[in-house]
Amino acid sequence: MKREEILDTAKQAITVDRNKTHGDAEDSFSSISKYWSAYLNRDITIHDVAVMMALMKIGRIEQNRDHQDHYVDACGYLAICGEFHNPIMPKREEKP
Repeated sequence: MKREEILDTAKQAITVDRNKTHGDAEDSFSSISKYWSAYLNRDITIHDVAVMMALMKIGRIEQNRDHQDHYVDACGYLAICGEFHNPIMPKREEKP
């Protein structure tokens, strides 16, 4: 895949495809952060979840450099992470 294809595929995945199957990324990552926080007995933020998911994909690249999905997903996770950390984006209230 060319870099444009990787980014276009990641954009499609994080804005359309995975939203349909996994719901809103912030809601999903918030849920994951709560489970990971409980398991690790320390606070894990949604930003941490996005970074660690990208790192998981980077680890998978080490095992199989030919699997394009790893590159696409890592780009997608980092894009989501960047949105979470964007100081001009309004922060959403945490759900109880």
